[in-house]
Amino acid sequence: MKFNKLSLIIGGFLLSIYTLTAQTKEITREWVSFEQEVAVKTKKKVQFKVRAYLKTEGSNDNSVAALWAGVENKNDENGFGASVQDSILIKPKWSPYEIEGHFDEYAEKLTFGAYVVSNGNFYFDDFELFFKEEGGEYQKVDVSNPGFENKVDKDNIPGWQQDTDKEKNVLKVKGYTFKSTDKSHSGKSALLIEGREVQQDSSNYITVEEGFTPQIGTLISMLNNLSNRVERVVKDLDIRQTDHLLDEKANRIGALVMHLAAAEKIYQNMTFENRRFNDEEKEQWQAGLSLGEEAREKFQGKPISYYLDIYKEVRKKTIEELKKRNDEWLEKSWPGAPMNNHFAWFHVMEHQSSHLGQILMLKKRIPEEENEIAIPKEEVDK
Repeated sequence: MKFNKLSLIIGGFLLSIYTLTAQTKEITREWVSFEQEVAVKTKKKVQFKVRAYLKTEGSNDNSVAALWAGVENKNDENGFGASVQDSILIKPKWSPYEIEGHFDEYAEKLTFGAYVVSNGNFYFDDFELFFKEEGGEYQKVDVSNPGFENKVDKDNIPGWQQDTDKEKNVLKVKGYTFKSTDKSHSGKSALLIEGREVQQDSSNYITVEEGFTPQIGTLISMLNNLSNRVERVVKDLDIRQTDHLLDEKANRIGALVMHLAAAEKIYQNMTFENRRFNDEEKEQWQAGLSLGEEAREKFQGKPISYYLDIYKEVRKKTIEELKKRNDEWLEKSWPGAPMNNHFAWFHVMEHQSSHLGQILMLKKRIPEEENEIAIPKEEVDK
């Protein structure tokens, strides 16, 4: 991995522009991006502008090219962020776009660039970046290869970086190709991103699952979308992270996944069998359903896979039972219920969403692991 760094002092604040080269990893999704990063350090509020020319020849109803900019603050907090889209499908032409934003003493990095969605031809040219301190004038900041006169080489854009994963591998998205083109807004060259047979991300689409009536099939699609997101967020946690307790009244992430499984189980009983937990089921599920002190004691020392396996087994039962039923069943209720079956399963879904937000917050608050350094005894005795 290589970093090329350009450092400037502009208006009293430090500006460092980084470009990155790394290994490539092929993935499937519906969008692709390119960007430049600017490390910033200032004691005052600084305004900025990002400008560029875009042209879209889209071939799908969701085809779009967008200019974007975002500020990353200290402690991985997000600052300003915005995007503007060019989605003209008829008579496409070069059009100017601009984003105005700001950063302050909490900022660490400004990232700007563009992204495209779906199939089509997407053109970019003449990027500009300006900074202004309070009471001052906008000053133009050098952008690396702003007009793409340095041509694309094997999908690599000189001076720009593409999206990367946590290991800093460049993400090569199937269906997208980066090229240089002479159909520029100015100069001799511009950037062209071609999207061909780009695959949709099924996790972002609600569909009717096959083998079910329309309403139930849609309900299952939404339930599975949320449970897949829960799994994606927690599946890589180790036991230390799974068992982390934010404070004495909080719940561990493992316990929260168990809670989701227990809540779904009780709604299975109520809607499919018109009953609540029996004594045997209470022994198995009540602590997870109620949470609190008993759950804090009971649910620890196990890997996240333990809780996910239970969660997925409960979901398997839900799908088996819903397959036996039709849309008319959704409108029915059960003795003593203040809701119909449809609302009950809507609540299971929103319950997952609520606790997913809680899990994301708890995950963010897990402290970094402290690595103890062993000092040889002979060194200690010196």
